[in-house]
Amino acid sequence: MNDLRLEAFKRLLDIMDELRAKCPWDSKQTFESLRCLTIEETYELADAILDNDSKEMQTELGDLMLHLVFYSKIAEEKSLFNITDVLNGICEKLIRRHPHIFSTTQVNDAEDVKVNWEKIKLQEGSNKSVLGGVPKSLPSLVKAYRIQDKAHGVGFDWQQSTQVWEKVEEEINEFKEEIKQNSDKAEEEFGDLLFALINYARFHQIHPEDALEKTNKKFIQRFQYMEEQARRQGKNIAEFSLDEMENWWQEAKKFNK
Repeated sequence: MNDLRLEAFKRLLDIMDELRAKCPWDSKQTFESLRCLTIEETYELADAILDNDSKEMQTELGDLMLHLVFYSKIAEEKSLFNITDVLNGICEKLIRRHPHIFSTTQVNDAEDVKVNWEKIKLQEGSNKSVLGGVPKSLPSLVKAYRIQDKAHGVGFDWQQSTQVWEKVEEEINEFKEEIKQNSDKAEEEFGDLLFALINYARFHQIHPEDALEKTNKKFIQRFQYMEEQARRQGKNIAEFSLDEMENWWQEAKKFNK
């Protein structure tokens, strides 16, 4: 089994060497030119995961693996680092941040592991702040979740989910008040409300990004069902009344279930 894994990885490295040397497209790629493509591939993997499509997951993981090898090859050409450095680096990090496996540290559960991880990360000096490891370019919904999760890792958190919900209700009231007054602060209060809701979801092991994307997909399916019903009558959906569209929407809900 191990030999097959090594052979497959070596095959990918050898193919990358060939492409970099001989292919006009591959040979001109840079860190910068690959960046957006890598982001796209990551989202395609995320879609496959939400769709529970294992075949597509395998394909997208292969695409991402190619990108990791690609970046390492470019770096090697620039004498910055190589794939061996990358792999050894992550191996050393995993060993260092799992002292309960590779040393004598004792843990009781997965939560202890997360707390230790953040403490060790700060000791390493890779970030001066607990929140320094949260990428600036993360989508805001994911970023809020990661900020809260990291703060939790050092003990800055509510004790009970009921306390978090009280905060949600407080933010709802503040948002409603600003809306009522048509205030410029409405946007700020809406952001506070979203942040509180994301925190409440985290307390119940619900990832808001996954939850919202599943709702997006559900809405799209139901809306497209309505569009199909309109097409069957030879019309555009905008030509129908809201009541008619609502009837189709209710049908779509039953159909999707």
